[in-house]
Amino acid sequence: MSNGETFEPKIVGFFCNWCSYRAADLAGIARIKQPPNVRVIRAMCSGRIDPMFVIKAFSLGADGVMIAGCHPGDCHYIEQNYKTIRRYVMLKHTLRHLGIEEERLKLVWASAAEGHILAEEITKFVDTLKRLGPLNWRENLEREEAEEEDVQAIAEEHQEAMEVPV
Repeated sequence: MSNGETFEPKIVGFFCNWCSYRAADLAGIARIKQPPNVRVIRAMCSGRIDPMFVIKAFSLGADGVMIAGCHPGDCHYIEQNYKTIRRYVMLKHTLRHLGIEEERLKLVWASAAEGHILAEEITKFVDTLKRLGPLNWRENLEREEAEEEDVQAIAEEHQEAMEVPV
């Protein structure tokens, strides 16, 4: 950041309606201090979070994504948060291959009564993202595309130079 500005990460939070969304509400009602960096999207269940939602959040400028849901074994939809765990592991692997640090994706379990836990996890996540700095994934992708075009142009020039007139 230039001109003495401090980096404030943009975080997209996909929160389960039954537990973590209510925990966030409780944290607000109880006036528990937490950074205002998370833009919450309420989902009926963490198991309904499609991995493409996470990738799209990053592609649209998020510096981090938090998925929060009911504790395993306490899901309102029986076993859907176990699906969330499997998807989370797969997403970390995918993000690593896309050049995104896996610390930019966080999974949190918080019941409706655990607003303080959710607030602590948000605070820790913001600190982690501040340490990592801005993602700038979209700009990096555009720069890589431009570099790829430059390499292609050099290859075409080389091909033309190597052609022997007949």
